[in-house]
Amino acid sequence: MASRDQFQRFIFEHSQVRGVWVQLGESFREIGSQAPYPDSVRSLLGEALVASILMSSTLKFEGTLSIQAQGEGPLRTLMAECSHDRYIRGLARFDEHAVSEDSFHDLLGEGRMAITITPNKGTRYQGVVPREQDTLGGCLEEYFDRSEQIPTSLLLFANEETAAGLMLQRLPGATEEDDDLWNRVNHLARTVEASELLELDSEALLHRLFHEETVRLFDAEPVAFRCSCSRERTLGALEAIGSDECYSILDEQGSIEMDCQFCHAHYRFDRNDIDHLFTGHTLH
Repeated sequence: MASRDQFQRFIFEHSQVRGVWVQLGESFREIGSQAPYPDSVRSLLGEALVASILMSSTLKFEGTLSIQAQGEGPLRTLMAECSHDRYIRGLARFDEHAVSEDSFHDLLGEGRMAITITPNKGTRYQGVVPREQDTLGGCLEEYFDRSEQIPTSLLLFANEETAAGLMLQRLPGATEEDDDLWNRVNHLARTVEASELLELDSEALLHRLFHEETVRLFDAEPVAFRCSCSRERTLGALEAIGSDECYSILDEQGSIEMDCQFCHAHYRFDRNDIDHLFTGHTLH
């Protein structure tokens, strides 16, 4: 049985070439169960979740990395997020009457894609992802090439039950020998079949692809679905829209009710809650 819901780094010994492997099972199914996603949308959401984990492995601080796309095609919104401790969440919004088994660009149509890096402490960063390649992986490879100047290969696959991916990178300071190694392992990685990435565990996959190289595989880390919503954060969102708007909703509806778009958690706030939010005390 292949490993599921794991993240693993590896390096090619004595070189400036590194890699990351990810495979998702239960976490992907839990996220995919939040809406009746068509197969094409579910698959792209799985690829985006895997990509967010692979890309977050390059971060050196506590925080989150998210991949966000807004399109004018059948898939209106795509969002996948991974935290530094490998908790993931994601969603897709789509026109159920227009979605078919379309390609990446057909699904999104004209639109914008971005990488957002949000450290727990420090400045938020957002970079635009070019939409010039035919796959999500290809677009993200181009992002690394343009924004980070780091040659990167990203292989992403997903089916109904599993999502998986492999990332290779050639780091700065590479020697001529590293260039030769990069060309060799990059070519080998491109031969991988979807079934291999989705079904094999990391050791079996890396041995099948790179058995003539010296690869050091680090300990696996768990990946899990966890939404970061909470009653306190939802109150913070209400505070941001202001007291006038909150009291207007209370006068009209009697309470304020909000659902999390990621996990469908339901939050209800009455007048006492809103009084306490804006004045620090309740009226009775």
